[in-house]
Amino acid sequence: MAALLIDDAARARLVGRFGAELAEPWCDTLPDLVARLTAKWQLTVREARPGNTGRTLLCTDPGGDPQVLKLTPDPEVARLEFAGLRAWAGCRRAVQVLDTDLAAGAILLEGLVPGTELRGRPVPWPEIGALLTELHAVAPPPGLPPLTDRVTFMFDITERTVPGSAAEPHLTPELLARARHRALALAEGGPVAVVHGDLHPGNVLDAGPRRGVVAIDPRPSAGDPAFDLADWLYLPLSAGGTLDDGLEALRPHLPGLDAGRARAWCAALAPLAAHPPLRRGEHTPFTDALLEMAR
Repeated sequence: MAALLIDDAARARLVGRFGAELAEPWCDTLPDLVARLTAKWQLTVREARPGNTGRTLLCTDPGGDPQVLKLTPDPEVARLEFAGLRAWAGCRRAVQVLDTDLAAGAILLEGLVPGTELRGRPVPWPEIGALLTELHAVAPPPGLPPLTDRVTFMFDITERTVPGSAAEPHLTPELLARARHRALALAEGGPVAVVHGDLHPGNVLDAGPRRGVVAIDPRPSAGDPAFDLADWLYLPLSAGGTLDDGLEALRPHLPGLDAGRARAWCAALAPLAAHPPLRRGEHTPFTDALLEMAR
């Protein structure tokens, strides 16, 4: 049975992200685009995965090896992702690009085996330290946007979706404005490296004992690498611990860890971390801790 390329839920997410004028025609013509690209690259689609900026198709090549075809309605999204992955070419801790058709918003990636997410699993802190060290050792190439652009985008998206949601009583305009100011101030200073920009456990995959953990789906920029630590340091907090628990777990495996800047980023980004569970009506000790950190 052929994989379902787009369903109503995926279409609605893309309309919410890009607007109906761009997303609807793209969804309508997606089967033709996939047919053209799979013929070009000799792929067989095995499974379609959802995404906030497009569709991810798990494929096999003629020899049966896994490959991943990523597609987006906005070619600029593909170009930005490719810019980050190109900077990490040859880095075993980042997924590698096999080919692109950027005008069509398409990137062909290596398949990772077993390719399971770290979400919901115990954190392999030594491997996370190694991953962060390798990714942040790369100097930003010309043309990569500054981290301030990524910060602005994240707060703009949040402020647009809070009104009318269950998060609105908790994420007030004043709290979000204060957090945005803190985050932009941090983004304008500190060391500069290629920042992944969305490095949470769902975007780190197990690639087997030889390869270790590998980062996927970057939203890259040039800026303070401590930005990428926040989602990892929140994990002990979500389990009833503290940020310090995460810092102490990571410190032995991340040379040069700046605990002060890492804590500051966690405080600045706390409302954004609290936003998804609060929108779902999940008001928990973890969201309380995040909101307290943001005050």
